[in-house]
Amino acid sequence: MRPFGARHAWLSITPEPEQELPRAIAALRVGGPPSDELVERERVRAERIVLHGTRRAWLAYLREAERLAREREDVNGARAVIEDVIENHHNLALGLARRTRATRHNGGPR
Repeated sequence: MRPFGARHAWLSITPEPEQELPRAIAALRVGGPPSDELVERERVRAERIVLHGTRRAWLAYLREAERLAREREDVNGARAVIEDVIENHHNLALGLARRTRATRHNGGPR
C-alpha cells in the first residue's frame, strides 16, 4: 500500500464536493429538478473519481461543474452550490499546499 503523501493529499480536502455536487450537476444538465436516477449516476461518477481517479481527473470534474454553472440556466440554486463548493475546495487546497511546503521546508511534521 502506498503511503498517503502530497500526491494523494487532494483526497483529504473535504467530503462536500462528492456529497453536494452530484445533485447540482444533474439539475444543471437537465435544466430542472433531476431524477433520483440521474443524481445517483452523478454520485457514482464522483465516487469513482475519488476512489480510483487522480487529482487531474478530480480537477477536470470540478472544471466541468464550473462550466455547467457558467453556461446553463440556474436551477434551484445549483449554480451557487457549485460555486461555493469549488471555492471552498480551492481555498482548502491552497492551505494544504502551504502546509505541505512548510512541512518540507522545516524538515517534517511537528
